Order: sequence, then structure tokens, then C-alpha cells
Amino acid sequence: MTIPIVLDCDPGIDDAVALLLACASPELSLLGVTTVAGNVALTHTTHNARRLLALAGRQDVPVAAGADRPLVRTSPGRAHHVHGEDGVHRAVLPEPTVPPDPRTAVDLLADTVRDAADPVTLVAVGPLTNVALFYAVHPALAARLHRLVVMGGSAGAGNASAAAEFNVWSDPEAAYRVLTDPGLPRAVPTTMIGLDLTATIPLTEADLGVLAAGGPAGQACAAMLAPEAERRRREGGRPEPAVHDAVAVASVLRPGLVRTIPATVTVDCSADAGRGGTLVQPAPKGAPLTAAVGAARRIILDIIVDRVGGYKA
Repeated sequence: MTIPIVLDCDPGIDDAVALLLACASPELSLLGVTTVAGNVALTHTTHNARRLLALAGRQDVPVAAGADRPLVRTSPGRAHHVHGEDGVHRAVLPEPTVPPDPRTAVDLLADTVRDAADPVTLVAVGPLTNVALFYAVHPALAARLHRLVVMGGSAGAGNASAAAEFNVWSDPEAAYRVLTDPGLPRAVPTTMIGLDLTATIPLTEADLGVLAAGGPAGQACAAMLAPEAERRRREGGRPEPAVHDAVAVASVLRPGLVRTIPATVTVDCSADAGRGGTLVQPAPKGAPLTAAVGAARRIILDIIVDRVGGYKA
């Protein structure tokens, strides 16, 4: 049996790897893609998602644009220094031949959850604005989700500020609604896969070489990731880009690769330096939220590299 999923994303180079991994994984049935402003503006994230699906030969998957700004405050900033001005470092990708879905992201989520034969897993790898709106507008439908997997937050240091991981920093109020106080008629099992874990699972130079020597999907990913690898080298680090969002997808297609503990997550929505930080604390067994604390790192990387590099549309 396959796992029906919707991917909520803001492509973004690691989102691109995550989306292509979902397409390349027979364990998953990709029912839809929703986009949100985050790494780059909504026009770019939506166009990138559609081009990536064209590359994957999956233009049957609907793509619906979502929120173009955070719930409450204006956007604190984009991540052009990591993803390029267009989100994919001007990688050569095919243009889509079908239009975007006319529905909003929230409507696509509602329709998909309502109509799916089996409960849907929502994998959210961008700012949580669309998910928070879905929870607010359609709480009864949101409560029917089989599971929510979030790439966001951190039990340690951040990457957008000293305290905050980028996705949560981009819209702390939305993250608070989803991670701290969902307010749904049924608690949705939720897994937070934070930066403190995903940053420890970067692609090596050898992995990038395998992608570059692979098929069109692997070559496109290698081209997108190469500028980030070079930026890391220039800044004195190892030229090994993390593919945070792909780790979240891998955790869904192969349960057990990521180890979690029951937890509570409190999102800082203040205007202080800690804004967007996530306080992760242990919770009793059976709590609806779990936080990632460990992973089978090499197995995850092998799955990403082998499947994306070898994918044939």
C-alpha cells in the first residue's frame, strides 16, 4: 500500500530535492502540492514546483498557490543567499504545459483530505502559513489528517537567527498555531523534524557527484546545489549542502529512519531577539507531537541520492 501525501513547500533547493524524492518513491502517492512564500516569493515557489513536476513527468499532480505573506507581520526576509534569486539558482528546468490549479492551497488541502480514499499525510517543509490557515478554516477536515510531518524549528541553534530556524522564523504565529496550540477537534499526530537534526545530514561531495552523473532529475539537483556547496566552501566550511526537506520526505516513505521522542514545542512569537525560536521539552508517552532526536543518516542519504539520481520520468 502507498502512503497518500500532500507536500506543502517553498522551493527552494532542498524543497526541490524533497519534491523529486516524493516523485521517485513508489511508497508514496503524491496527491497534490501546495506552495507558500518563504525561501523566495510565492510566484517563484509556485513556478518552481510546477517546473519540477514537469521535469519528473508528473504534471498530473495539482499545484495550488497559497499564502504570499505571513499571517500577522510582513515577511522578515527571504533566503536568496542560499537558494538564488529565483529559488533554484537558475537551473535549467522544463516549463510546465498545464496551468496551476485554480484553487487556493487551503481549498486544495480541504478537497484532498475530504476526497481521499485513505487518510492523508501532510508533509510541510516551508513556513507553516498554509497549514495554520487550513487548521483555522477547516478544523474538522484538518483533524482527519493521518499525520503531519514538519521540517522546521530547532531544539538547538537556528539558521535565520541565533534562536530561530528559517521556516518558523518566517511566520512564528503560524508555527504557534500548528505546533503549540493546534486547536483541532482531534489531535493530529505531528512530527517536528528540526534543523538540529537535518543539519547533521548533508550531502557529501561524493553524493553530489552521483547526482551529477545521474539522470535529468539528479543532474538538475546537482546544478541547484552546487552554488550552495561553493558558498559553504568560501565561508570556510565543508562544501556539503544540507537537504533538510528531503529528510522529512524520507522519514515518511521509510518509517523508523528518524528516531523521535514525545515533546511539546512552544514557539516564541515575541518581538524580541528570540522570535521564531522553538522551545522543545519532553512530554509524557502518548503525546500527539514528537520531535526528531536521531536518524539513520547514511541510509537517508543513500535513499535520496539513489532515487533522485536514478529517477526516470
